[in-house]
Amino acid sequence: MIRRADRGSALIEMVLITPLLLTLLLGLMEAGKIGDYAIRVANAARAGVQYGAQNEATAGDTQGMQNAAVADAQYAGITAVAIPTFCSCADGSASTCQQGDCAASHRLQWVEVTATGTYTGLNSVFIPPQLRTITISQTAIMRVAQ
Repeated sequence: MIRRADRGSALIEMVLITPLLLTLLLGLMEAGKIGDYAIRVANAARAGVQYGAQNEATAGDTQGMQNAAVADAQYAGITAVAIPTFCSCADGSASTCQQGDCAASHRLQWVEVTATGTYTGLNSVFIPPQLRTITISQTAIMRVAQ
């Protein structure tokens, strides 16, 4: 038998806990959105280097790499910067990308693309202003097929 003093205690507990649970749920949803955005930025960088790594002609096409990255992102706020090709020797020594500068081994050519996007989250009084926008930057490097 329920005592008279215990009536309504479950309702009061629910009223106290519900805002906390809703805040937790919103936080988890926001963390998921940030994770998805970071994956899209990383995929954009990867798409740019995949375009550039096809052969030596596409490795020099920095605008093509940037266009491939932005097209893959499918978000207006994501930008990409492609760095012109750089080289190294297979034995680990430095290379100037000139024919014959790797006497002991063969020359390796690389392309690099950095994609950057700014995620704007919930505009809530519970979130500090410095956490409402997050800049995410991802860099991908790939060897050019030779």
